[in-house]
Amino acid sequence: MTENTSSLTHLNATGAAQMVDVSDKPVTKRTAIAAGQIRMTANTLTAILAGNSPKGDVIATAKLAGIMAAKQTANLIPLCHPLPLSQITVELTPDHDLPGYQIQATVTTKGETGVEMEALTAVSIAALTLYDMAKALEKSMQIEQIRLISKTGGKSGDYAAHPA
Repeated sequence: MTENTSSLTHLNATGAAQMVDVSDKPVTKRTAIAAGQIRMTANTLTAILAGNSPKGDVIATAKLAGIMAAKQTANLIPLCHPLPLSQITVELTPDHDLPGYQIQATVTTKGETGVEMEALTAVSIAALTLYDMAKALEKSMQIEQIRLISKTGGKSGDYAAHPA
């Protein structure tokens, strides 16, 4: 254990994990956008687009799963604060060049801490759900490049990822 643990907000003075106290932080509007992709064969993409998955509506189910997951982030990730989320959007866009789907989640709240983890969780679970719904068509699909695109609000200010 190093002597500098006091500067790490998720560690107490003895180095044990702790939830950060955000009670003195101002309530501000905070938004985070995360993205990822799922790569598949062109045949699998065509089948999903045509609605020919044995499990039903792949995209609607993946969107709903992403929204539900964002709302459950504090139950999934230790030390993550439960937040009242104002809005959650999850978009799955077919990408014939990949081939596969681009996934993007946007999460907004008014609170003392940010929603980056909620946006990342929404993308991750939407991708996993898409995989689950379409695995009968293809088991070799690949979930890739899950990342934070941007965030606004809070003490650390705004962040935007550099374009690829």
